[in-house]
Amino acid sequence: MRPVRFCLAALLMMLLSAAAFAQDSTQVTYTVQRGDTLFRIALRYGVDMNVLAQTNNIADMTRIRAGQVLVIPGLAQPTTGDVVQNPLVATAPIVHTVQRGESLTIIAGQYGVAVADILSANNIANPNRIFAGQELQIWSAQLSAPAEAPAPEPAVVTPPEPVVSAPTPVPVMATHVVREGEHLSGIARGYGLSWTVLAEANGITDPNRIYAGMTLNIPDAATLAASPIGNLAASVAAVPPARVGAGREIVVDLSSQMTYAFEDGVLMKSSLSSTGLPATPTVQGSYKIYLKYDSQTMSGPGYRLPGVQWVMYFYQGYALHGTYWHSNFGQPMSHGCVNLTNEDAKWFYDFASLGTPVYVQW
Repeated sequence: MRPVRFCLAALLMMLLSAAAFAQDSTQVTYTVQRGDTLFRIALRYGVDMNVLAQTNNIADMTRIRAGQVLVIPGLAQPTTGDVVQNPLVATAPIVHTVQRGESLTIIAGQYGVAVADILSANNIANPNRIFAGQELQIWSAQLSAPAEAPAPEPAVVTPPEPVVSAPTPVPVMATHVVREGEHLSGIARGYGLSWTVLAEANGITDPNRIYAGMTLNIPDAATLAASPIGNLAASVAAVPPARVGAGREIVVDLSSQMTYAFEDGVLMKSSLSSTGLPATPTVQGSYKIYLKYDSQTMSGPGYRLPGVQWVMYFYQGYALHGTYWHSNFGQPMSHGCVNLTNEDAKWFYDFASLGTPVYVQW
């Protein structure tokens, strides 16, 4: 009888292992890169660092290694047609001003959230120490963004200088001296080139770092197809056209991780950005900026980011905003928002008023 019992036990273990493998195949995993820390990985996915460590049996949270595969708890790989909902970006926070006589229990019941969630989101250590007039951020997947944006206060915004028309394409290698207000994409378009081709030809790694008086080499468009630069251009999408063509608008291109500003159909600025990760993708479609904050604390379970600058919400909790906690622009990094450098976010913040169209495409 012992051999039979042993065989049954072994079979049971095999079935359990197979079930565990099938379940794991749907989980989101992350391969640790050189220089990563557990804190940054937890921040990237919006999970608690302690939970991430427990899920992956990590005893020392300061010791992870490049190449290590981590399971991200609470997230599942999206399947075709799924709309991934993330409570951290599915809504903008509601700001509640504490009234005299209110307690956290009363406030939590009013919004249908747990007291612990309010404590975590607002970095409150003692639940009995709140005061009248205190502003609390309330995060909940069930809360919706305001239907109508408040009327904007009058602001004096200096409009960017339009891109100056570049010379017509030339049959041989030429040079172009950058003029005040010109952008790399606008110059490239004038010569019938992609901005990536022009950047590659001039050793430019950041398309926003050109300046008036800079001399650019213009490659020969006729022989471009046979060159390594031409091969690069074939794999990179060209600057997308304006969607509305009248007034100011913003276009976010997910495939190239670029964000563009247009005025009356003319390209005004292009910036590298970081949009949603596969498990928390950025929404696609036509939207409008409905709410703006020059600075805001963004918080949720497991993280708190004070002083996020130049925030512009365009759909529920999805926003364009400045980013100081990573510099991997050009790679998907967010929970659905459009990450920009603080400098670029400030430019877009000044450029776009409430109601400015935002179009997100692949």
